[in-house]
Amino acid sequence: MPVHNSEIAAMFDHVADILEIQDANRFRVRAYRNAANTIRDQSRPVASMLDDGADLSELPDIGADLAGKIAEIVATGHLSLLEEIAEDTPEAIVEATRIPGIGPKRAQMLFKQLDFRSIDDLRTAAQEGRIAEIEGFGEKTEAKIRDELEKGDMTERRFRLDVAEDFAEPLLQWIREIDGVEKAQIAGSYRRRKETVGDLDILVAGEDGSAIIDRFTEYDEVEDIASKGKTRSTVTLRSGLQVDLRVIPAASWGAALHYFTGSKAHNITGRRRAQDRDLKLNEYGLFDDEKRIAGATEEDIYAGIGLPWIDPVLRENRGEIEAAEKDELPDLITVDDIKGDLHVHTNASDGKDSLRKMAEAGKDMGYDYLAITDHSQSQTQAGGLSADELGAQIDEIAALNDELKDFRLLASCEVDILEDGSLDFADDVLSKLDLVVAAIHAKFDLDETAQTERIIRAMDNPLVSILGHPTGRQIGQRRPYPLDMERLVKAAKERGCVLELNAHPIRLDLKDVHCRMAAEHGVPIAISTDAHSTGGLGNIRYGVDQARRGWLSAGDVVNTQSWSTLSQRLRRG
Repeated sequence: MPVHNSEIAAMFDHVADILEIQDANRFRVRAYRNAANTIRDQSRPVASMLDDGADLSELPDIGADLAGKIAEIVATGHLSLLEEIAEDTPEAIVEATRIPGIGPKRAQMLFKQLDFRSIDDLRTAAQEGRIAEIEGFGEKTEAKIRDELEKGDMTERRFRLDVAEDFAEPLLQWIREIDGVEKAQIAGSYRRRKETVGDLDILVAGEDGSAIIDRFTEYDEVEDIASKGKTRSTVTLRSGLQVDLRVIPAASWGAALHYFTGSKAHNITGRRRAQDRDLKLNEYGLFDDEKRIAGATEEDIYAGIGLPWIDPVLRENRGEIEAAEKDELPDLITVDDIKGDLHVHTNASDGKDSLRKMAEAGKDMGYDYLAITDHSQSQTQAGGLSADELGAQIDEIAALNDELKDFRLLASCEVDILEDGSLDFADDVLSKLDLVVAAIHAKFDLDETAQTERIIRAMDNPLVSILGHPTGRQIGQRRPYPLDMERLVKAAKERGCVLELNAHPIRLDLKDVHCRMAAEHGVPIAISTDAHSTGGLGNIRYGVDQARRGWLSAGDVVNTQSWSTLSQRLRRG
């Protein structure tokens, strides 16, 4: 039974969570966090690397001890260390730490005082006012916890797109190889490339549904079979991901794909258009009375209701129907349009690979340029560079550029925006760079007005080229800090500042709606990976997916341009 990279990374993260709760050595905690990130960044399955005889201890942040633990997971599906330390730490405490505002120490205190066994128990305690009675909490803290629990999105079981992909693509490939399967496709929010996925909807065209279903349920990662019929089955994989598979006739393929891709609001609008034409639209086809007049392809379905085909990423009922009617659907950006990455780290700060390796990886991706944006001096925990160290890196980049052909490294820095909106380096340091990425890494708890004004003050500096990960969110881990996004976008427009769409799948920051807002105001976007390793450069595709959901064309994105053009566009002092 193959073990996925995301499963290994999740186990290491789980170890780190428990060690943190147990107040273990912070360097040991960080070692497991770093190892988890290394595993996630691998473009190949680690299990396959082991099969090929690779020495995993040569990977960044993976020494002999952690390489041995990876081998144990791949061989057995378990990690004995995790099972050992989990005996002393109830899972409810770990789950509680995922609630914003509850760290390891507070989770421990809540458990000791309330003896809760689940998030539902904690929710009940908050509703009954028992948290406020605990020393060090009070009514205000209880209200915040209660509010977070009522929102539920931080504790709800959803899978980030990259994690879902880790399980979905091997399964889809396996299904396509089943005898009798003519074609198979994942629909739903996965096909619409939403940033998180609740479950998978898989459609299969084939004649012998029973035989296909029988084989599907034999997939070696199926842990539970909830239902199994002649044309439909629902299973849960060992990862916890639920999969619904439907076998449909080829004549209904397009109709079913349209229906199960959604969104619900988009489909409702489509059905209304069919009704306006005295037709009926459902998952089986487009019907005139009892006669199916379309159904084999999505193009036929859309044509039947008077529309061109609409890309799945746009199907959210946010104006795509009206745009299609007017033949004004956007020419969406693609990965092939990207000419470089403007936010990349090396091992000079908290990255895993050297400057040369990052350059070689960028060139191998076909890029024209790569901006090196190691952290600035305030980020001590991330190995932030001093002014002298940054100066030395600028010289190193210049020397390496003399060697490189048809490729350019850009000297840059991810400069901290301090609490008052000033920058972590003086202008005489920043002026030596090709571009400056400014970002917030601390003081997330300012109110909306203060946080918005803090960023605008930073953008007032004409040396700031790009605002990095503008809202600071981390999907499923940290909410965006409060911002007046419309005011921020207008301020960026007035100052000529580019907004970053951070492509790392844990961030995807900006959100799709904010990408569209920026484009409508004429604010350019930079799609960058925030890569901390060579493998992280591949995350650009998630950023492009997000940009497409935000209706962005290549012309809306600055790093679709050559450096000679882009260097003129980026604002400089």
